Amino acid sequence: MQTKTFHVEGMRCEHCKAKVEKALQGIDGITSAEANVQEANVRIEYDESRVSCDDMRDAVEDAGFGFSL
Repeated sequence: MQTKTFHVEGMRCEHCKAKVEKALQGIDGITSAEANVQEANVRIEYDESRVSCDDMRDAVEDAGFGFSL
């Protein structure tokens, strides 16, 4: 398991937080995703053999937010 924190652009409220977390938690290989509105980031625990950073970025961007290291 790997844990990383990524910056999320455009997350401004609890609804946005829930949307980011739901998008990530729906990916096979992600154990947990905890977004923080005040810090504009998300902490993700995942299996690096099953999910890539590109997969996570695509899910967050599809939800309407920016995503970067």
